[in-house]
Amino acid sequence: MLAKAGEAVTVIEAEGQVGGLAKTVVRDGYRFDLGGHRFFTKSDEVRALWDEVLGDELLLRPRLSRIYWNGRFLDYPLRALDVIRKLGIVELTRCSASYFGAAFRRGGDDATFEQWVSSRFGRRLFELFFRSYTEKVWGVPTSELRAEWAAQRIRNLSFATAARDAFLGDGAKRVRSLINEFQYPRFGPGQMWEAMAARVADLGGELLLDSPVERIELDGDGVAAVVAGGCRHEARAVISSLPLPTTVALASPCAPAHVGRAAEGLRFRDFLTVALIVDGDDLFPDNWIYVHDPDVQVGRIQNYRSWSSSMVPAPDVSSIGLEYFCFEGDELWSRSDDELVALATREIEQLGLADRARVRAGHVVRVPKAYPIYDAHYAMRIAAIRRWLDTIGNLQQVGRNGLHRYNNCDHSSLTAMRAVENLLGPTAHDVWAVNADSVYHEEHVEAEQPYLRAPRTPAMALTDGL
Repeated sequence: MLAKAGEAVTVIEAEGQVGGLAKTVVRDGYRFDLGGHRFFTKSDEVRALWDEVLGDELLLRPRLSRIYWNGRFLDYPLRALDVIRKLGIVELTRCSASYFGAAFRRGGDDATFEQWVSSRFGRRLFELFFRSYTEKVWGVPTSELRAEWAAQRIRNLSFATAARDAFLGDGAKRVRSLINEFQYPRFGPGQMWEAMAARVADLGGELLLDSPVERIELDGDGVAAVVAGGCRHEARAVISSLPLPTTVALASPCAPAHVGRAAEGLRFRDFLTVALIVDGDDLFPDNWIYVHDPDVQVGRIQNYRSWSSSMVPAPDVSSIGLEYFCFEGDELWSRSDDELVALATREIEQLGLADRARVRAGHVVRVPKAYPIYDAHYAMRIAAIRRWLDTIGNLQQVGRNGLHRYNNCDHSSLTAMRAVENLLGPTAHDVWAVNADSVYHEEHVEAEQPYLRAPRTPAMALTDGL
């Protein structure tokens, strides 16, 4: 957008390809999406930008996903008849009794995620549908997660509401429709950012790959230059998607000590993808499967052909990605690629999806800083960092890690668009306000659901129902 406006633009990228968390990795002709990036937005300007960049290369895809739970596959979003058939009347009765018991007792001080969910949906539903997956994804016991985190994550058509309505019905007809299709680039999400990079170059901009930022030089009340890849680049203005702790750590002169401590306290959840090439037809038709099973470590499984047939180069093999949530440097993260491929092969057989003898090859991709963690102190830490950033007049942070906010692609794009408008003027936007006051929904809602309304907090709203 800056290049289109005639501005001189230099894009500095640490890796050898653009895309960051939403890049497409290519190994032996197979394309891997790191997390499953649906292109779905309610923002007309973001949609227009995506259409402008990719046009017909942006495919319209049907959404299909299920939950693997207790040896069974449940449709997601949950459907009452499917749940009744697979859980049985006894379990449904227990869940209903637990729910109504919790509703009768509600009114206490819910300090933790576990207390918050249990008081609103019953202990039985919490144990069945919340504990295992939440702890697997975030690596923190639900008894340690804060209640405000639950209030932000569980809204409207989140998994919690889907489970509640599947068990107890949606008598108020609050939800009228659910998004059942989305757009997806033919060659994976990285195609979008690669096309944007080519457009920047065509417009006279400069793209520097393999150039990690080494220093952000501050002069007076702004950024004077950015040092990256051994070169110094003077800057009139900087838009940064660096993680907040990185931005603080690279500042020269150094940020105040209390800002540095706040930045060091921000935490991230990392993950890795083990992509398996499996002989034969697709193992399942879903775009992805959520694995709610504590007996395996995998948390989610992607089927890349279901996203786009162009992700897989051969018709007689399947390509699936098993996602493992971890912390950078922990035991799982530190295993060798061969060990991780062996783990994924065992678990795909354990889940009953494929015999291990069908696995032809495997590839491992590690993704650091994939998910900003919303712990009890993160809002206070971000506030301290923001006060410092406000003194640097020509620096704007954007994106998921740049704002330490669990944004989807569209909200991340929108933060960058607002930053550009701030530079071009005359409008002044608060980039931090994008997606701060409302959760990103995938449905049209006919009426408020007061029992799910979250308290207004200084923290930013989370966007993914699971």
